[in-house]
Amino acid sequence: MADPAAVLDNAVWHALAGPHGHLAEGVGRARRYPPELSVFGAVDVLDPDGWAALGNLLGPGGSTVLFRPQVGGLPPGWRALAQGRGNQFVAWSLVAPEADGAPEIVDLGPADAERMRALATLTRPGPFALRTSELGHFVGVVEGGELVAMAGERLQPDGFTEISAVCTHPSARGRGLAAILTHHVATQIQARGAVPFLHVAEANDGARRVYERLGFTFRTSVEFVAVTPEESS
Repeated sequence: MADPAAVLDNAVWHALAGPHGHLAEGVGRARRYPPELSVFGAVDVLDPDGWAALGNLLGPGGSTVLFRPQVGGLPPGWRALAQGRGNQFVAWSLVAPEADGAPEIVDLGPADAERMRALATLTRPGPFALRTSELGHFVGVVEGGELVAMAGERLQPDGFTEISAVCTHPSARGRGLAAILTHHVATQIQARGAVPFLHVAEANDGARRVYERLGFTFRTSVEFVAVTPEESS
């Protein structure tokens, strides 16, 4: 397996330059997902040539979100639109969740895109676009015809797969659905020979505790920065 730091410190790049290459916009040193799939973009190295390549890809007024352990200060000609910090966790082994009963878990796909985005918009687990579900396998729990919980796969750098969009409708919380779905997705990832990882917003202690009980361990902190090249005057 590749060195985790070499891959996971720049997971977006290694996904777009690897298994998600067929989805990537851009070539060479700068790539991004189409906006209808994801907000993320990346370069191999954040040096002057890398920033120049990213600027050429985005064009005036374009934007993308970078995330890695340290984005650092932006060079001249760039502006931050938003930024925050999170923590990256990896599951080298898994612990089954404690749960009363087992809900029926259903596969989700493009036909479910609208209700998946509606749940993500309500619960705000992180960026979720209309076609985000095309990045990997998503599953959910449907009750009374309503999607009440979901989880799925996002970044897929070689040897690893990110679990993302873990969320539960307020009416269905307190039943362990997030833990059940996360464990389900992680088990499927392991069955393919990959290692599950995920990201948690820095202040989201509730989610962190859920993931730690499932066997996820902290690897590094990460910085999220939405950037745009400033238009020339």
